[in-house]
Amino acid sequence: MARVIKSGLQSKSSKKQDRHKYSKKAQESVGREMHEFKRGKLKSGRSGKKVTSRKQAIAIGLAEARRSGEKVPRKGAA
Repeated sequence: MARVIKSGLQSKSSKKQDRHKYSKKAQESVGREMHEFKRGKLKSGRSGKKVTSRKQAIAIGLAEARRSGEKVPRKGAA
């Protein structure tokens, strides 16, 4: 289904333009949070408790990127 056929028909995925979902700055933000998480320095927002989940660390990085106006999909879309 994802092959280009000789008659000129193309698959649905090749018609869509490939675009990055996340900007470079957003990736850097997530990377910075993961760096802190791996070293045990990442704290959650209000409570100030240490973050223990990898997914939570990524979510914090993405939220920070959203706040600074970087290109990141909406919360429910990702």
